[in-house]
Amino acid sequence: MRFLIVEDDFTSRLMLQRIIKPYAQCDLAVNGEEAVQAFKMAHEEGQPYDLVLMDIMMPVKDGQQALMEIREYERSQGVSPKDETRVIMLTALGDPKNVVDAYYKGGASSYLVKPIDKGLLLEVIRNTGLRI
Repeated sequence: MRFLIVEDDFTSRLMLQRIIKPYAQCDLAVNGEEAVQAFKMAHEEGQPYDLVLMDIMMPVKDGQQALMEIREYERSQGVSPKDETRVIMLTALGDPKNVVDAYYKGGASSYLVKPIDKGLLLEVIRNTGLRI
């Protein structure tokens, strides 16, 4: 399996990588712009990501915008909604607007509020249908 971790905070990025590394190959991006580029490149190489873990509040391009661009790219490539890459949004923002935007505007698979608990993260990943 191949996962993309998108997180601008070094410590959070490292923690997520340590949790995921036993289960999947991990690529890293530090903002939404890098995430969209990595996502497209992986798709074009025929090795799309199985899961994207994406922070919302990031410089250059935030996670909500990056998620919308990822979904637009998938549609342009003929990816059906049932075959979309799973995306779990990670954020310190648990307010209803961000939750609604992530699910209904961006098509997120799930949403976790920081600080991230390892057991809960692994459970949420499994609940997306991935076998880790």
